[in-house]
Amino acid sequence: MPANTKEIVNACCQQIRWDELDPEPIRQLIALAVNEDTCGSGLREKPVTTGDPSSALLASDQSVSATLRARESLTLCGMALAPLVLEAFDGQLSLDAFTNDGDPVEAGESIARICGPLQSTLTAERTLLNFLQRLSGIATTTRLYVAALEGSVTRLLDTRKTSPGYRYLEKYAVACGGGWNHRMGLFDRVMLKDNHLASLEGGLTQAAQAAVRQSRERNPHLLVEMEVDRLDQIDAALAAQVDVILLDNFSTEDLEKAITRIGSRAATEISGNVTLDTIPALRKLGTDFISTGALVHKSVWVDIALDWD
Repeated sequence: MPANTKEIVNACCQQIRWDELDPEPIRQLIALAVNEDTCGSGLREKPVTTGDPSSALLASDQSVSATLRARESLTLCGMALAPLVLEAFDGQLSLDAFTNDGDPVEAGESIARICGPLQSTLTAERTLLNFLQRLSGIATTTRLYVAALEGSVTRLLDTRKTSPGYRYLEKYAVACGGGWNHRMGLFDRVMLKDNHLASLEGGLTQAAQAAVRQSRERNPHLLVEMEVDRLDQIDAALAAQVDVILLDNFSTEDLEKAITRIGSRAATEISGNVTLDTIPALRKLGTDFISTGALVHKSVWVDIALDWD
């Protein structure tokens, strides 16, 4: 286990890189998207006609060059994914990227050029843009939150509030926006919430101590975090010697008291009611982490277009 709070902070989170993602589930997700658009996958009654009959009206031997262009200022995410999307439609489609994931892009700036058969380019267009606009929207939202925390010691964390099947792509988008990933899944952290502790025998302190003891016997490599929503619960968390204390939906006044009481005996995480409006007050508290699911579920797709050259 980490020996001090600084080590705990560093062990708590990461910024996931593209080369750390398993490509197979990503290819499966892309295949699902392709089949939704071309074969009606998901419908009980399948369409009589499949494929893209609109693009099939065009010359099959015609090639095209088109540019992906930002229609608004954004933080890019999806360039690493784009070749896999194009490949799923047609191996003859190629992408020449002018920008990288995580780059700030201004309105009107060219992102990449796509070359290949006209029919395939048109068929792939919407699916490709769906991935790029969604992931870049998360990265762009994250960048706004990170900017709001600039100058503080606090790291911005994402959560497990992700879209089923998209988790690691969405966490990658958070990292591209400058945020930090923690709790990749249930498997990599012991998180003691009120329902866990209420299911154990004894009072809060006894239950927390028992849970921490069992966790460290069974999984000594895992950090133990405990969620509290009242000041009087903090002593139980400290007595149990948890690694991280999550302060859930505390008022700013109570957060100040909680952080003072905890000191350096555990890492601290603020969660609940974290918005761009509340961050200016929260950033002054000196907590180790602020976590919010808003990076994903409050993000808005950005506007990216495919223009013919």
